[in-house]
Amino acid sequence: ELMSVAASPALPLGDHLCENGFECVEILPFTNDAHGGVIVDLKDPMDPEIFATLLKSSLLQWKKQEGFWYHHAEPSYVMLVYWIPKTGCTIPPNASHRVRIAATVLNDKKEMLVVKEKRGKFHGIGVWKLPTGVVDAGEEIFEAAIREVKEETGIDTEFVEVLGFRQEHNSFFGKSDLTFICMLRPLSFDIKRQELEIEAAQWMPFEEYAAQPFNQKHESFKYTIELCIAKMERVYTGLCPIPVSSFFSKDLSYVYLNTKDLDKSS
Repeated sequence: ELMSVAASPALPLGDHLCENGFECVEILPFTNDAHGGVIVDLKDPMDPEIFATLLKSSLLQWKKQEGFWYHHAEPSYVMLVYWIPKTGCTIPPNASHRVRIAATVLNDKKEMLVVKEKRGKFHGIGVWKLPTGVVDAGEEIFEAAIREVKEETGIDTEFVEVLGFRQEHNSFFGKSDLTFICMLRPLSFDIKRQELEIEAAQWMPFEEYAAQPFNQKHESFKYTIELCIAKMERVYTGLCPIPVSSFFSKDLSYVYLNTKDLDKSS
């Protein structure tokens, strides 16, 4: 059903499969996955000609001599898939979204932490913008927000809430973007900008930040400003991360929810 060929991981030669006690066929080392497919796992380098021979015999044994198609690749493996049942293919596509954060950091003077970027679509247009960045694999949204603010401005922060999120399509490499608008509380105030990516950083009066023509022209930025105003006036409650356990994993995950209204209903 699907095959993952790992770049590093069992035997320099394949396993042996005997049928009816007569013929032993050498095939690639593999394990069955949870979806009815096989995972090929090669720990040591293999001569390409030997690999091709073993792959052909393996495909014959798996009754899939032809028909694999490319699914995706990562640094450690290439995924090829083939749908065996005579039904519509339900193998999920590769990851379709990139997760990003935009960080709103307001101090007690009602000043917003803003930056100008050295590269990207905001470079050279004179706009003071929020610190933004991509959530790393395995990283929580709130962790990414704290990290990105620290990396870009040197400011230590405490995560408060997710104020909202925006979805955009056909973004980086044709993927969709999910951008979480996060509010953080500053724990330090002396800015040390990131030399590589950030041209300038400062604490800017919120009214001045909001009045930038760029922010007034683009609806998504206007909504971010309105969310900040609602938070300052204490009429809006965002989503806080709550650690939860899972039946399927020993690691904690996080549910983001409105704890204020949840407390009222309980």
